[in-house]
Amino acid sequence: MKPAMKTAGAEAAYNSVVVIIPALNEERSLPLVLGDLPAVAKVIVVDNGSTDRTATLAREHGAQVVEESQRGYGAACLAGIAEVDRMVREGKKSIDVVLFADADYSDHVDAVACLIEPIISGEQDFVLGSRITGPREKGAMPPQSVYGNKFACWLMRMFVGKNAYTDLGPLRAIRYSSLKQLEMVDENFGWTIEMQMKAIQQKLRTIEVPVAYRRRIGVSKISGTISGTIKAGTKIIYSVWKYR
Repeated sequence: MKPAMKTAGAEAAYNSVVVIIPALNEERSLPLVLGDLPAVAKVIVVDNGSTDRTATLAREHGAQVVEESQRGYGAACLAGIAEVDRMVREGKKSIDVVLFADADYSDHVDAVACLIEPIISGEQDFVLGSRITGPREKGAMPPQSVYGNKFACWLMRMFVGKNAYTDLGPLRAIRYSSLKQLEMVDENFGWTIEMQMKAIQQKLRTIEVPVAYRRRIGVSKISGTISGTIKAGTKIIYSVWKYR
């Protein structure tokens, strides 16, 4: 289902939107995500070393698949950005907005107009979907995720003192030129922190919008295990300090 747009011009501007979806063994959920997305210029699924049919199903649903063998959320996002850069460099697409979404069907990607429109209209450069301020299905975010996100955002406020965030939400849209300006480098759990801290430092016009969040399909690679939670928490604290 395509989200309602404010103007016909904004609807046409979806032709300049690219969606990047990092995926690791998400064969059950990825087809649902791809089925809910509105029509955009390109959907890039970055297969981060899946051992199931994730890549095959992505292609069957019309997405372009980029292989990234180096494990890590940030590494997958960087591989997706590199493909967008190649498309732009070769003149294949004119890209204005890059939208990032998860492959686990926790994000409501059928309602991404609230993230894309402020950038298309020229009002914002970076729009972050906040799961904390939006409606969440019971159990969608385990306690460690809620508290971890709030703690990370508190740390960022301590260092920057303004432009406070409420979440490290995976559903986010950013102007392509602004994304290039940030010069992203983090290859794993620090990716979201890096983008949000650098957006403040680079004085990007930034807003948060509430987004709905549902229980993911499958087990989280981060909050679903004790080791993943500890690693993510440690990297988040380190990343806030690094990019302060």
